[in-house]
Amino acid sequence: MKNEKRNAAYYQAVEAYYDADAVDFEKRYWSNPILRRIRQSFREEVKRHDFKNALEIGYGPGFDLVHFAHVFPEKKWFGVDVSPEMYRIANHKIEQQTLSNAQVAVGSVEDIGALFPNQQYDMIFVFFGALNTVDDIQLVADELNELLAPNGKMVITFVNKWFLQGIAIELLKGKFRSAFSRLRSIWGGYSPTKHLDSKCYSNRAIQNVFSAFEIVAFRGYSIFYPAWYYQKIYAKIPNRLRHWLWQLDEKLGDSSIGRFGEYTRYTFKKR
Repeated sequence: MKNEKRNAAYYQAVEAYYDADAVDFEKRYWSNPILRRIRQSFREEVKRHDFKNALEIGYGPGFDLVHFAHVFPEKKWFGVDVSPEMYRIANHKIEQQTLSNAQVAVGSVEDIGALFPNQQYDMIFVFFGALNTVDDIQLVADELNELLAPNGKMVITFVNKWFLQGIAIELLKGKFRSAFSRLRSIWGGYSPTKHLDSKCYSNRAIQNVFSAFEIVAFRGYSIFYPAWYYQKIYAKIPNRLRHWLWQLDEKLGDSSIGRFGEYTRYTFKKR
């Protein structure tokens, strides 16, 4: 019972954080070319695989679930998010655009079985690190193993623990605390003014937690290309150099160097 109470309290805090974040979430996203480019790369990895139905964890305002439901009307799309406000925004889009193949609900990963009973998924995807804000990552990995169909795939991204570019830039700014914030057991999230209890994971930690799965593809992001929150730095880089840095990341992202990017993306299948 103590664990259940702690779990509920934790998700209430995450819910409140993202309810507040939803107010101008879309406006901030559309003004950020780095985020848009990285998101498109995430989407392309999902599109590479064959599947009939998919589950998105952490759908936010519905960017990807609504996009995929339009592009693939023959597939079924399910989504779960802890934020009622994000649900309101995403569900409004689904209803407004009469997407009969998309369905969203409010809850955490642990609630999915109850929200969509007797359902397994050929594809499960998580963009921009929603699993960094779960209470127990091992319990979640075990739950995903139950939810994934025998021949299914998962495309999951994480906020990376060892982001070397970020450490170097923050050290050059003289911000020693923020330079090493991801290395702590609890990370406070991206916002400098609002704290969100979350955890960053190394490549080794992810492999250990998801040992029931085989990694079929891997890529790191923003190894050399600017991280999404370095927009001011991005604006000062000439277009040709931005393109070259992105190409460099594409070439090195699936190597051991990719483990030091801002995000890591894994494609899993059951062993």
